[in-house]
Amino acid sequence: MSSLPAGWYKDPAEPDTQRYWDGEGWLGKAIPADAVPPEGPPPVEEEPPPAAPASETPTSGIQATPPASTTPQSPPPGWGPQPPPPPGWQPPPGWQPPPAWQPPPGAQPPPGWQAPPGAQPPPGWQAPPGSQLPPGSQPPPGWQPPPGWQPPPGWQQMPPGMRAGMYPPIQARPHGFALAGLGPRLLARLIDILAVLLLNIVINGWFAYQWAREFVPMYRATIDEMANGGSAWDVQASGRMDGLLWAMLIIATLLWLAYEAPAIGSSGQTLGKRLMRIKVVAVEDTKPLGFGRAFGRWARLGLWTPAWGCAGIGFVLQLIDCVSPVFDQQLRQAFHDKTARTVVVALPPDDRRPVDATTSGGGNGTSHQG
Repeated sequence: MSSLPAGWYKDPAEPDTQRYWDGEGWLGKAIPADAVPPEGPPPVEEEPPPAAPASETPTSGIQATPPASTTPQSPPPGWGPQPPPPPGWQPPPGWQPPPAWQPPPGAQPPPGWQAPPGAQPPPGWQAPPGSQLPPGSQPPPGWQPPPGWQPPPGWQQMPPGMRAGMYPPIQARPHGFALAGLGPRLLARLIDILAVLLLNIVINGWFAYQWAREFVPMYRATIDEMANGGSAWDVQASGRMDGLLWAMLIIATLLWLAYEAPAIGSSGQTLGKRLMRIKVVAVEDTKPLGFGRAFGRWARLGLWTPAWGCAGIGFVLQLIDCVSPVFDQQLRQAFHDKTARTVVVALPPDDRRPVDATTSGGGNGTSHQG
């Protein structure tokens, strides 16, 4: 069983379409890859009533062969069951019963056709060349591989996990959008860091100047102490320096919060994300996150900023959080995305919107850019 949660994903057999995966198999019809799928699984379509089997009637012992034409024909007026053969009747010499009907070579079912529940393929049926089963599915009873098919080398020696890995990976498309790449996300974060740094220069400039005035005498005293054979640890920083450092870290944290949380809560985009055309959306829908949920997402990353004053522990934890999407192959979620149940998606170029599969006529769906 696949560990991938239920949702809409690219169809491995047809990469230009997407279908609904319920955790065990595919459901419903495929829709275009750039379409916005409906919420939840696709609606269940009514299956056409099965064709009534042809009634077998006693004849004179000779069975009629099916006509060459595929157009259904009705019996002539007045036709009915024939009387049984007379006692002692024997078929003429050399007579052979007609062979069982087989579908013509290369015949394919109509688009969207599904076999009725419990249906079994006819005896001797073989899959067309090049056909593949979706991951996790089982072939029907009596299924045979197409002629000439050979398993890959070492197939029997591979563990089940490696066999499943030979199928093409399923690429998640939350709400019809592609996941944002790691490169654009990194560039967007660097742009945001630069923006917050400029805010700190303006707001924290006075505190930085006062801290520098305390630091310069301490630095000179340290150099003199080391020149006289002493240790640099003999010179202690003043209490005012420690207070100024903590004040700058707290102000920097509040500036980062004011810059990121309201923007993510309202539109899902900061300045860096707008420039790189990526957006933060919820896992379950495309509605705005709101300030509370955006604050929870930022807090997992930003509240470690004051811990920079504790031997840089805060910086190390933030760095681990920022590189965590590399280890999530399904949704590329960072730790702060997992906390807020969000994903980062790439917006289509030129403000184009994916086609909304839930509207008639293939019209454009609702804008998700915010």
